[in-house]
Amino acid sequence: MRAARSTWRLVAITLAGAAATALGVAPTLGTATTAQAATGDVVWSQDFDGAVGSAPDRSVWTNETGSGGWGNNELETYTDSRSNSALDGQGNLVITAKREADGSYTSARLTTQGKYTPQYGRVEARIQIPRGQGIWPAFWMLGADLPQSGWPGAGEIDVMENVGNEPATVHGTVHGPGYSGGQGISTPYQHPQGWSFADTFHTFAVDWKPGSITWSVDGVAYRTVTPADTNGNPWVFDKPFFIVLNLAVGGNWPGYPDASTTFPQQMKVDYVRVIDNS
Repeated sequence: MRAARSTWRLVAITLAGAAATALGVAPTLGTATTAQAATGDVVWSQDFDGAVGSAPDRSVWTNETGSGGWGNNELETYTDSRSNSALDGQGNLVITAKREADGSYTSARLTTQGKYTPQYGRVEARIQIPRGQGIWPAFWMLGADLPQSGWPGAGEIDVMENVGNEPATVHGTVHGPGYSGGQGISTPYQHPQGWSFADTFHTFAVDWKPGSITWSVDGVAYRTVTPADTNGNPWVFDKPFFIVLNLAVGGNWPGYPDASTTFPQQMKVDYVRVIDNS
């Protein structure tokens, strides 16, 4: 996510899986090495099938919890409550931002840190984003060498971000040393009909290869970034990353909810996949 993401919350989980090899499955002791994937094969997938109200796969996803603004002056407290993140029984993970009775906000942020860390591939998710002023959904990745390398040294790939006051626009961005926060390398994508991305599901993806990242929406590529774009600063994207899904409320970039913003707001995720692109 944008701005002062250097204060992403350090989570006390094992990093035993952080060295998972490119496009591998979540490491499990004693598991035989998988066969080489062919180009176009889905090598990892989360389809969020399960009973209504159940948690997403705990062998893959961890709920980061807490408040404090998350470096962006956000308002929400992230929880592990099923009222903020749960399967809907129809094949979706639903992340719900709520305004509580005391006027505070709760939501959810899920990561694969230490459990699944791909390196390269087409990383995509089919998502129906929420809507409204001050609402900030994101599908993104962080370098698996966090926290050792710090941010932005570890790198960040924002596959999709939307701020609610731009309903027909999503953003793809990379952050690294010398190009982070408001100076990240970022490109907006406009809905071709000018409609709100919250109206239906869309597929947001990066095609990630050595020395190259290309963003697309519904199969339409709109930006490629290479080391030539970093103005001589380090390219930090040729290594494993972990995946993050979250729904923020308020912040320096989206602004804050106002009288027009309704709650609850939901980010629905049909699937997250990594597809071999070698």
